[in-house]
Amino acid sequence: MLADRGFGGLTLRAVAAEMGASTGLLTHYFPNKRALVAHALEVLDRRTAARPRPAAESTAPAGGLPMLRAVLLDVLPLDAAGAADNRIWVGSWGAALADDGLAGEHAGRYRRSRERMAELAAEAQRLGELPPGRAPEDVAAAAQSFVLGLVVQALFAPEEFPAERQIALLDGYLAGVAAG
Repeated sequence: MLADRGFGGLTLRAVAAEMGASTGLLTHYFPNKRALVAHALEVLDRRTAARPRPAAESTAPAGGLPMLRAVLLDVLPLDAAGAADNRIWVGSWGAALADDGLAGEHAGRYRRSRERMAELAAEAQRLGELPPGRAPEDVAAAAQSFVLGLVVQALFAPEEFPAERQIALLDGYLAGVAAG
């Protein structure tokens, strides 16, 4: 429902109708929309973490720059499922900005992602794949910012940002980072 209708279309009544249940039954588990949104984002987070990683598995990178690339590719809406998931994540930003609890959960997710990317950037520096001197945390923050910006563009203009172009833009970005 979130991917199709957005957060504005998410109501307890609509979810209950989609489930073929009563609103009363749903409110037994989710007393309000905020609880429903938090649960939906937790489910999406778990599903995202558990899904197969074709970008990472196809080349089986052990670490460093190839794995950083795979992690960043995994964020992009390269197929219909990725676009649906990203519509939910991007759509959730407004709700999170208005709710301290959701904001904290989002901040934690993005921080953990940056920490993983920083580890990969540091490894890439040790391997000589990225130049030394730039803090791995800064490399990770810039890479996350780049890829999230690309997500937004691809969601709003999918015909201008097909998968091939997203990949080429990411590869160009990483080549620039590697060149120093």
